[in-house]
Amino acid sequence: MIGPQPDDPSPRAEAQEPPEMSQVGKEAAESQRADPPASAEPAASQAAPGLERSPCLGRGVTFLLPHTTVEAPLPQEEEQQFYQALERVLGPKQGRFGKLFAAAGWADITEDRFLRKLLVREGQGEASRPQPGQEVTVKLLGVLEDGSLVEKDPKLTFILEQGDVIQALELGVQSMQLGEVSFLLTSFLYAYGHLGRDPDIPSDASLLYEVTLLQIRESPDLRLLPPSARISLSKQKRERGNFHFEREEYQRAMRSYQLALGILDSPGAVPPGPEEEEELQEHRVKCLNNCAAAQLKLQLFEEVLASCNAVLHIDPDNVKALYRKGKLLSEQGEDQAAMHILKRALQLEPTTKAIHAELSKLAKRQKGPPERPAPTGVDDLVQPAACQSAWITPWKLLFGAVAVALGSTVTSIFLTTRS
Repeated sequence: MIGPQPDDPSPRAEAQEPPEMSQVGKEAAESQRADPPASAEPAASQAAPGLERSPCLGRGVTFLLPHTTVEAPLPQEEEQQFYQALERVLGPKQGRFGKLFAAAGWADITEDRFLRKLLVREGQGEASRPQPGQEVTVKLLGVLEDGSLVEKDPKLTFILEQGDVIQALELGVQSMQLGEVSFLLTSFLYAYGHLGRDPDIPSDASLLYEVTLLQIRESPDLRLLPPSARISLSKQKRERGNFHFEREEYQRAMRSYQLALGILDSPGAVPPGPEEEEELQEHRVKCLNNCAAAQLKLQLFEEVLASCNAVLHIDPDNVKALYRKGKLLSEQGEDQAAMHILKRALQLEPTTKAIHAELSKLAKRQKGPPERPAPTGVDDLVQPAACQSAWITPWKLLFGAVAVALGSTVTSIFLTTRS
């Protein structure tokens, strides 16, 4: 696949606490401790049939594991307080966010009134507002209109205006003071849009957040970070770019990829070792390729060529960069250069259909339109006007309808196929 690919997060294993022993099990254990067997042999002979003796202990052990029901934990205290505050804002019945977008007492963060704020607790004054480029830490709780808790983070940390979070949080936190607690009400426009967030946030969903601004500090100095830390930070930015790309937010995706690349190539940074330099190069290639994909969607063709050339300078056999560069050169009419590059890509990946399609299209264009056969007789040169009206016009209509149908089908396939 030619487009950017998000890294698959490895699942986290959840450790489970062993169930507590039931009262029956406790009584059995106390009985065994009170009346120990006289020797090991009788105890072994009383073991359940089918149990093998341990070669070390010389006895069989029977575990009593009664059925145990584990109850779901009660909501934490902070969640209870949050829902109590939510009830004061919404009333006893929830699901009425629509009225809040026009309610008095809320401040409009955006002119369209689709992002609003309700102050709960004042902060430390105007001078304590965070500035773009600073790193902030917030406590976050967010619900849907049905009251479902879909966002919870006791210490969410991000840098303002770098696209790390949804726009509602970017803009809302910039309007807050240190220590402030506020409700942020946002429509889907500043949240998760028409796509939502699988599996918990549906499409076109409004959200209500309670946000506490806990800390403001300057963003980390990249020059002081070791290469491993820069790689980790760059990967986070790139993955955020993939998030935007999948949502067709190509401008924001390109911004994230460029930030990721800037972190890797920070001037004056701690020099890497040989292995770290190889890993840095690998991440540079990923950032540049993804940047080219976003630039292609934005029709920034000169930038696409620059990104592809940068990739090929690091990795001359990178198929994604070869394909994008060849496709773009073909569309710009540089057929010979495009043919050379696409053939090289095909040698590296002979089974990629997208490369075959581009080469086929290029070859057909170079051959030109097929020549019409020369007329062979008088009947072919001149036809009565009545014949032309009776026969040619219906055939033109038929062929025109077929051409329109085929054209719309090909266009549909092209538009729904992502490189």
